[in-house]
Amino acid sequence: MTTLTSQPLKGLLDRLFDEADAATSPAVAQLPASERERLLHSKTEYLQLYGLLKDLWLPVSRETGNLLYMLACATRARRIVEFGTSFGISTLFLAAALRDNGGGELITSEFEPAKVARAGQNLTAAGLEDLVEIRQGDALTTFTDLPDAIDLVLLDGAKPIYLDVFKLIEPRLRPGALIIADDADSCPEYLDYIRSAPGTYLSTPFAQDIEVTMRLA
Repeated sequence: MTTLTSQPLKGLLDRLFDEADAATSPAVAQLPASERERLLHSKTEYLQLYGLLKDLWLPVSRETGNLLYMLACATRARRIVEFGTSFGISTLFLAAALRDNGGGELITSEFEPAKVARAGQNLTAAGLEDLVEIRQGDALTTFTDLPDAIDLVLLDGAKPIYLDVFKLIEPRLRPGALIIADDADSCPEYLDYIRSAPGTYLSTPFAQDIEVTMRLA
């Protein structure tokens, strides 16, 4: 048995996915489609958008969560950075891999205070809180101090700033490190950046809008 397939995490994830599916946001529902689309691509108003999204979970799918767990376990990751905690579903998958790898550190960042609080509660319920540091605030400021030799990165926050956030992490990546970007098609400049450096990165699209990248050197 693994941490992922054992209690309490297995049952907790089932409940959290059900809760995520049932969540609604009156603020988002009242937002005109054109305004929502504009905010989704804004590099200056993304905090406003994610404030409106505070009631929505925005989780990875269960399949993507399993992929994250498998990649982190297969690479024996010990140092993981995640952009976009939300309510902590993806964080739980990654922290479970750290537990099964023998320990490590996961640094994650979330802007919305209520989500930080709930993610912390979920990690405690799973018994994984000792592996995770949640940094509250904009990742462009909370990710200025990161450990060396990062093994794995998940990009799953505000799409317009994927490249800006990645450039903060990039100097700390070890050769062989993996970067998983969810909904990567929403940030063409990030895809252009990693795909235009074949001597530094090997990158490929995977499943729906997921880009998996390996640092070569």
